[in-house]
Amino acid sequence: MADQQAFVEQAMEHMPALYSAALRMTRNPSDAEDLVQETYLKAYRAFGSFHQGTNLKAWLYRILTNTYINIYRAKQRRPEETEFDEVEELYLYRRSGGSSNSLGKSAEEVVLNGLTDDIVKEALEALPEQFRIAVLLADVEGFSYQEISEIVDSPVGTVMSRIHRGRKALQKLLHQYAVARGLLPGEETGVVLDDDSLVPGRMRIGVASDKGSETNLEGEP
Repeated sequence: MADQQAFVEQAMEHMPALYSAALRMTRNPSDAEDLVQETYLKAYRAFGSFHQGTNLKAWLYRILTNTYINIYRAKQRRPEETEFDEVEELYLYRRSGGSSNSLGKSAEEVVLNGLTDDIVKEALEALPEQFRIAVLLADVEGFSYQEISEIVDSPVGTVMSRIHRGRKALQKLLHQYAVARGLLPGEETGVVLDDDSLVPGRMRIGVASDKGSETNLEGEP
């Protein structure tokens, strides 16, 4: 009974944040609700193993992420997408591009900030899942490298690499889209886009290898 009361008092306050994260992962309200329910069921059953005084939110996000990977990704479906929150999306984009020296010119920033929400979402969706989740956990949820490491059960160095590569890939894809539309002068970005990938809803991303061929962003460094 004590564990049940403690769970209600401590864990339930994180439900809105977990639902928002689940919605970004599943892109479908019904699936997001199911994912959160499954997460809380697992969390309740395992609450006795939670170490009081540690980060409960990160512990819940780890269960959420593992449940998504093990169940929903296994279904290999792409459900109807739901709009991201505008503020979170703008924040994510600015964080993804704000640390790059290659896109530091104010004129370029103005152009890229002017891209529509749909284009930003397409670019984010083009990222391989492991990079997309890492970027979301860092730039939207605000977790530290160490917390993300615990959530996704990967070394801190791997997490840092995924976040860095995910941010750079997102930024470069948006830059390349702007170049293809004549909004910015063309220059080498290291991102390969075919004609079809420049159509909203069909974006994909690859990184040019040393030999000039396209390689997907699926592997670890």
